[in-house]
Amino acid sequence: MIYIGLAGWGDHDSIYPNGSSQKEKLKDYAGHFPIVEVDSTFYAIPSEKTVQRWVYDTPDSFQFIVKTYQGMTGHGQGKMEYSSREEMFDAFKQSLHAFSETGKLGMVLLQFPPWFNCKKSHVDYLRFCQRQLNNYPIALEFRHQSWFYPEFKERTLEFMRTEGWIHSICDEPQAGEGSVPIILEATNSLKTLIRFHGRNIHGWRKPSHGNWRDVRYLYRYNNQELHEWKEKINILKNQSKDIYIIFNNNSGGDAADNAKQFIDMLSIEYNGLAPRQLDLF
Repeated sequence: MIYIGLAGWGDHDSIYPNGSSQKEKLKDYAGHFPIVEVDSTFYAIPSEKTVQRWVYDTPDSFQFIVKTYQGMTGHGQGKMEYSSREEMFDAFKQSLHAFSETGKLGMVLLQFPPWFNCKKSHVDYLRFCQRQLNNYPIALEFRHQSWFYPEFKERTLEFMRTEGWIHSICDEPQAGEGSVPIILEATNSLKTLIRFHGRNIHGWRKPSHGNWRDVRYLYRYNNQELHEWKEKINILKNQSKDIYIIFNNNSGGDAADNAKQFIDMLSIEYNGLAPRQLDLF
């Protein structure tokens, strides 16, 4: 099965033509897509009450890809809101209960920062994360190219297969060490994640001024680029039972349109989506 959705549900104006309150947006979103990436969990671990509301607002078949809190992947260097790493992981796992108990947890995503390169201490930390989250399906995304250098690529993939990681395959600008190439290899026979970040190479590197997030994911995939990915999907379907695809190219609001375009291109019709509000006037 191929599941297609977006990163977050709050900023996609094209699927809320009549406007939606912030509290109603997830309900409306679930009328368009069967999955969503929860990116707010990167900035703060949500309360169980908040997660229960998200679960309640979505259909039975809906699935969440939950991005881990930034402290767990080292993005918040120098900031430690918990007394230990274990306490931080425990707090995050507590927030997963409602997702997991209702069968709506597609996977947990650990996206590591560009400085997290391929070396033994980082491999050891990945094993620590695996032990902490071993009751959940967990996806791994690298941002440092060294993991896929020729001398490390096969060992990285074999490590991910052996340890049970879901490969988060990226389509992103090729901007040196701080980005990874497209590696069409599933490392988990059940699930594979693909994340479309866009190809804006000039916006990918952090500028010295301005709002980086306004340009980092500013990109609209054209028809040819998506057709090329249609062929790539055919390769991955032979390696993994379910493929989850997230469009994250939303600095300019292009993610929803590209996701709908790709759903049509792949001739997918989803059953069990939330009922949509009728646009009568």
